[in-house]
Formats: sequence, C-alpha cells, structure tokens
Amino acid sequence: QVQLVESGGGLVQAGDSLRLSCAASGRTVSSYGMGWFRQVPGKERAFVAVMNWNGAVTKYADSVKGRFTISRDNAKNMVYLQMNSLKPEDTAVYYCAVDKYGYSRTTWREYEYWGQGTQVTVSS
Repeated sequence: QVQLVESGGGLVQAGDSLRLSCAASGRTVSSYGMGWFRQVPGKERAFVAVMNWNGAVTKYADSVKGRFTISRDNAKNMVYLQMNSLKPEDTAVYYCAVDKYGYSRTTWREYEYWGQGTQVTVSS
C-alpha cells in the first residue's frame, strides 16, 4: 500500500501563492499516475490537476489552468502542486491521490490511495 501525506496548505490572500507537497511512502510511486483533487463542504471531490506515470501527460481543470502546475520528483517520492494567483474560490481541502495503473485520469473514484488532505483558505 501507499501512504500519502499532504502539506503546505494555509491561509493566504487573493493573489498569493502556495506550493502543496505530497509525500509518498510505503512504495515507490514513480510508475503511478498522481492527482490533485479538492473538496468543499457539501460538494463532490473535484479534479484539479493530474499527471500520468512518466509526466508526459498533464491535465488541469479549466478553473486552474494557467495558475496551477503539477510536478513530481521521483527521487524524493514527492508530488507537488504549485498554486499561483490564488482566488477565494480555490478555498478547499486539497488531496493528493495515486492511480496505480499509471494513467492521468480526472475522476476521483479511479484513484486507489489518498492522503488526508490539507486546507487551503484564500481570503479576498
């Protein structure tokens, strides 16, 4: 199994930047797809950014395209989400997830392993 721990969230003002980190342990995730999803109370977990196993394919939700960047460091078994020009509507709990089949899928139900999430709050 894979354990995932997110960090880097916090309270920021609109226009600020944050970098979220996801530390994986238990096994190497270099052959897995990785995703970032977010969720607000009362709504379904939503796709934010995903990357296939070798980084050749990345996908972003329209709402974050041009502002967020997903990346990975296989040597460190880490995945990152750089978040720039944050908006109040970005406020959510952010989760990283593993797709053991290595694809860049955008549906949260396709992912097998999840972290506990990190809160991002953006004030106006």
